[in-house]
Amino acid sequence: MRILEGHTNSIFSAIYSPDGKKIASGSSDKTIIIWDVDTGECIRILEGHTNRVYSLVFSPDGKTLVSGSWDETIRIWNVETGECLKILRDRPYERMNIKGVKGLTEAEITTLKALGAVEEN
Repeated sequence: MRILEGHTNSIFSAIYSPDGKKIASGSSDKTIIIWDVDTGECIRILEGHTNRVYSLVFSPDGKTLVSGSWDETIRIWNVETGECLKILRDRPYERMNIKGVKGLTEAEITTLKALGAVEEN
């Protein structure tokens, strides 16, 4: 048994990679740490979430990691490089049709469209 030290706050999720050679841990310190199982060394720290990381899953080939956070984002990471490949956010106005809505300023229409609203007949 080995103790892995590196996070500065509580750990909410930990998962082995499919090949069993790495562990990923997510914490309320807003980071994900990739660990080497054999040595216990930190391979990489993934930073980008702005709130606690509470969910992790490796892709079947172990090359990507998906994380979920209380910051309301899902991030897809390249495990080898540590690069965040994609950020998925909730878009509360997705596909809301605002065509013909009266009283909206141009700025409000632009903002709603940026949040996913559309103007369709």
